[in-house]
Amino acid sequence: MDGVDLRSVSAWTTGYALLAAVLVGLVAHKALLRLADRLLEAIDSAIERIRAPRTRSAVAAFLLLSPALAILGLFGVVPLVYAVRISLFDTRRDIFVGAGNYARAWGDPEFWRSLSVTLYYALGTIPLTLAISFCVAWLLHRAARGRGFLRTAYFLPYVTSAVAAATVWRVLLRPRSGFVNVMLDAIGLPMQDWLLEQRGVLHILTQGWIPPGVGPSLALCCIMAFDIWHASGFTIVIFLAGLTAIPRELMEAAVLDGAGPLQVLRRVVLPLLSPTIFFLAVVSGIRAFQSFNSFYALTNTSRGADTQNLVIYIFAQLYESQRYGYGAAVATLLCAAIVALTIIQWRYVGRRVHYE
Repeated sequence: MDGVDLRSVSAWTTGYALLAAVLVGLVAHKALLRLADRLLEAIDSAIERIRAPRTRSAVAAFLLLSPALAILGLFGVVPLVYAVRISLFDTRRDIFVGAGNYARAWGDPEFWRSLSVTLYYALGTIPLTLAISFCVAWLLHRAARGRGFLRTAYFLPYVTSAVAAATVWRVLLRPRSGFVNVMLDAIGLPMQDWLLEQRGVLHILTQGWIPPGVGPSLALCCIMAFDIWHASGFTIVIFLAGLTAIPRELMEAAVLDGAGPLQVLRRVVLPLLSPTIFFLAVVSGIRAFQSFNSFYALTNTSRGADTQNLVIYIFAQLYESQRYGYGAAVATLLCAAIVALTIIQWRYVGRRVHYE
């Protein structure tokens, strides 16, 4: 039409549309809130009609846990059942092989090599992470000044992306131009290949006395060092929480009775901290067997048998070799191993935990 600015009409139309959308959203939001209130009232009245207190508590617990159980079932149990199912098939030929994939893993040297790498990694990272984190947490707990700043500084690596941090470590550990090798060369020490070195670290330290295939490789030790540094922030925070929960009166009473610092630490602090240590040991064990980010980010372009743990091995079978049945079988074996390890820890290590 003549004399009408189409741009202004379009702007007014867009504004009215946005206003209408906001109003509809508010009405819908209020309607959803009213529906949720009615649903909770119906659940509460249904629970109140149950006479037995124990049954009422059980029903209430089930209803409150049902959303979380549904999510865990959908994203945890269902994929696990599906993985077990496809592990019984040869997906390339689409035939049922039963335990054939498991038998294949049993006779595959690469599988056992990956298992040994996983065990080396777990045995190297779990004790060192717990020991170093406890020492740092104990010093931070006794620090008088700068405690908040130091806690933040130690926790920063944990909240940093593992891939981003691993990229920085790869630059520092470059074979020739890396910062670490430049510093070694400056003080007259031989440069190392670090993430590319497949020889055992014991072979390098003993200058050839121990065969190169014995023990973890230098590249695997670099991955261990990275994960100890990256995961220690979480462990330090948990240790600090456990140390803060210990009453100071108990330690002061032990000092008045003539106990020295080491005796207070051994007889008072560690027994009362045993639930925290047990929790961290279980969590660290599960995390060590499921480690993927550090291995993949540090050695993706130079992956060797000495740095291929079970998760990387499963990844290679599933996504690189397209052996879905065999990869699912190895993943099922790994899941069973983690469950068995956790049960052993609960049954044998959990008996030595002092909860009071």
